Amino acid sequence: MDRETILKKIHKKDRQWDVLIIGGGATGLGCAVDSASRGYKTLLLEQHDFAKGTSSRSTKLVHGGVRYLQQGDVSLVFEALKERGLMFKNAPHLVTNQSFIIPSYDFWGGPFYTVGLKVYDIMAGKLGLGPSKHLSREEALEALPTVEQKGLKGGVIYQDGQFDDARMALSLALTAMDYGATVANYFKVTELIKDGDLISGVKAVDQETGEEQIIHSKVVINATGVFADEVIQMDEPEKKPMITPSQGIHVILKKEFLPGTHAVMVPHTSDGRVMFAVPWHNYFVVGTTDTIIENHSIEPVALDSEVDFVLETAGQYLTKQPKRSDVLSVFAGLRPLAKPEGDSKATKEISRGHKIIISLSGLITIIGGKWTTYRKMAEETIEKATMLGGLPERECITEHLPVHGFRMDLDPYNDVMAVYGLEKENVLAIGDEEKRYRGMLSEKLQIQKSQVAWAVRNEMARTVEDFLARRTRALFLDARESLKIAPVVAELMARELGWGRTWKKNQIKLFEEMAKNYFFNKSNPDD
Repeated sequence: MDRETILKKIHKKDRQWDVLIIGGGATGLGCAVDSASRGYKTLLLEQHDFAKGTSSRSTKLVHGGVRYLQQGDVSLVFEALKERGLMFKNAPHLVTNQSFIIPSYDFWGGPFYTVGLKVYDIMAGKLGLGPSKHLSREEALEALPTVEQKGLKGGVIYQDGQFDDARMALSLALTAMDYGATVANYFKVTELIKDGDLISGVKAVDQETGEEQIIHSKVVINATGVFADEVIQMDEPEKKPMITPSQGIHVILKKEFLPGTHAVMVPHTSDGRVMFAVPWHNYFVVGTTDTIIENHSIEPVALDSEVDFVLETAGQYLTKQPKRSDVLSVFAGLRPLAKPEGDSKATKEISRGHKIIISLSGLITIIGGKWTTYRKMAEETIEKATMLGGLPERECITEHLPVHGFRMDLDPYNDVMAVYGLEKENVLAIGDEEKRYRGMLSEKLQIQKSQVAWAVRNEMARTVEDFLARRTRALFLDARESLKIAPVVAELMARELGWGRTWKKNQIKLFEEMAKNYFFNKSNPDD
């Protein structure tokens, strides 16, 4: 995954690609895997880093969506449960089983989460992860010793999945390359090229060098998430927005607030959503919110009101009320929800299903959807691309396609290095063979120095942020700890990339500015 080699392929004159994908998040990378594995000449361009946006900012769940079942969106749940099972089979080094408990309180009443979860189990069929069952009050307290006891009647336990979203995205990029795709980060599409009225390619700029390139392709796919409208308007300037951006935030708290291995799902928050508290890398992540955002950004910032809402809600079902001073990191993401007909629906009621739109010029746009269904979304999109581009018809093989690094003997729940799969030993070997990469970058987060070298040499990490936010999850787990190790990361990356003191200084400054939005640094953080 050497960027210089990749750029040579992109700069090759008179080359026409079969499929060109704009956007390196879950959907775009899924499309790249599907397209390349069918044997099509495939190019993916991402303007920032892979999964820089929404795709690295999820609740880390691979799930059918219990609340979608409650809303009556049965077809979406069926599809997502099947895809959940396939993710387990195809990426066991990245996806793990997670038990969830729904505490039952007087004020939450209703039989849905006992009966409904049995239906959830049945719908999963052979790809189920285990049966749900009712818990007595005593069993619920034994499993969740720090849960609020007042009014507790018992609970329901069920199984769903957990994964590392950014690492999954990177593994998909590597999988696509395994099948011959060319993928590039920091390469921004600025214009759509047309032959008459039909799209025949793009104009794109290398964000590192400023060099502009015209690239020809039989089909162009717009998989840019919350930025999809901007690409659509390159094609049709007067087109009305198709996306309703909804912001969801998560906070990271110490494990002491929720010890043990079980996650908690709260079915009824004050705004009518569900909330999750899920163990993640010896911490736990709590979220999420649903806030309509008018002006979307590649680096969204959690609102004070959102943080207060999450902490207050968490405090309702935990014996200890978490405060702002307890937050190790807070991150925000934007959901690219397909705009409903009319504007009457609240974002929590907008379907998480996806839409594929084909313009008169031939631009294929995929919007909506969720991480769990990325593979199915990609399959449907490439089916459309095959017809539109006149490509030879070939069957989709991704249903049983192992994701890069596939390995079954690792435990992603307890082993932070499991995300490397088959490459784990190769990453660790760098530390044995090269003195400067020996030892830990962070004992607290269990990050090895050798991971920096691997990220630059084999995972196209180009910035300190790439490494601390997505090649590892330091920024998302503990923002202050990530700031402590940033200078060492900059030093090691500069050596690998051949950059000098100015680059290091600039990288540290940029990371510090961005990281400020991930933690609270006020004189009284509990205000």
